[in-house]
Amino acid sequence: MASHRDVAIIGAGLSGLVLALSLHQQNIQSTVYELRPAPLDIGGAITVSPNALQIIDKLGIYESVLSEGYPAEAFHFRSQDDKPFDAYEIGSVEKYGYPGLRVYRRTVIKALLGKCAEKNIKIVFGKKFKQIISESETGVTWEFDDGTVGEADTLVGTDGIHSRVRSYLYPDIEPKFMNVMAIAATIKTSQVEMPEDYSLPVTIMSRTHGAYILAPNFSDGSELVIVKQRRIEEHDREGWKNILADKEGSVDFLRQGVEDFPEVVRQAVSAVTPDSVSIWPFYQVPKMERWTSIGGRVSILGDAAHAIPPSSGQGANQVFEDAYTYALVRGQCDRDSLASVLPKWQRGRQERIDRLIILAAQMNVRRLPESTQSEFCSEAVGTEDFNMEWLFKPDLDKMFQEWLAV
Repeated sequence: MASHRDVAIIGAGLSGLVLALSLHQQNIQSTVYELRPAPLDIGGAITVSPNALQIIDKLGIYESVLSEGYPAEAFHFRSQDDKPFDAYEIGSVEKYGYPGLRVYRRTVIKALLGKCAEKNIKIVFGKKFKQIISESETGVTWEFDDGTVGEADTLVGTDGIHSRVRSYLYPDIEPKFMNVMAIAATIKTSQVEMPEDYSLPVTIMSRTHGAYILAPNFSDGSELVIVKQRRIEEHDREGWKNILADKEGSVDFLRQGVEDFPEVVRQAVSAVTPDSVSIWPFYQVPKMERWTSIGGRVSILGDAAHAIPPSSGQGANQVFEDAYTYALVRGQCDRDSLASVLPKWQRGRQERIDRLIILAAQMNVRRLPESTQSEFCSEAVGTEDFNMEWLFKPDLDKMFQEWLAV
């Protein structure tokens, strides 16, 4: 039987590692269990905004992450004829204390792992969570796929969109496919003759063909990612396998209608090769009444609790907020009061998530062809609000205290 720990964390992705470090700051011991045999080295670049960068800073890895990323303060919009018409902030050192940062997910995970090692936080690889065996007033017992059993005071599932821990709370809930997937490819920025003073990252719109996103990666901007969204129906396992394997078909999709876009897009797409293509479908977890068991000993957070579409630019950022604020809860209350305190934490977090889901739907509408926009109108209520102070400059410690006071 596993040795006793205060918190068992299932999943060593962004949310699990941020949670472990945040708990350490609250003098709470944890062990992280990861199903893969080695640290995650997958996933493309993400945009980390000031609300998450302030947490990265609190955890002591800001400088190392900043040095590997591409700082930017706005995401720009251009029309099909390449005229600028809009922009929204993704960060501002002057206004929020931090820029927006384009950085590879693996870079952030590497920095988090290094800090965990420095703090002697235990991470166990090759341990696949299977199921909760029992939950009592004193702790949680669970089983791994290899038949071994673990025990802890509490268990937190940070195991992603297809969470096994979530099935303990909601056996029948499955992620909902949003009928949209993104196709992305990377090229060298030098393969494009970028016009002088051309602001990146940028979304270039077409009423007929949707939009292309061009975003730089690495601190010198030497890599450029091209992204286009595609309307698609749900598929079974075999169907998705075929779609993911069809790299040539993905390149063909990226090239559809490109002749109607500016030269910068035509050059970028012409440089794409099948081996640089990546595909990810957009899923969303149905809104759940609880992220925590009745007894408070089992919780979920991050994508396990609320997968936010990438079009909001906040999926990874909200993972940081979840983990950091959950740790604040654990630091401010004893384990026996979790059942009454954690629902207050969830309500506060849910308010921000709900607002972001609306923002994501609005962004999906902007980036899809006019012919398919009506399918998203029910979710994309209102107009976009690009005054992002509510999002980018939260006083998380004060916010947390306000949640608990309700």
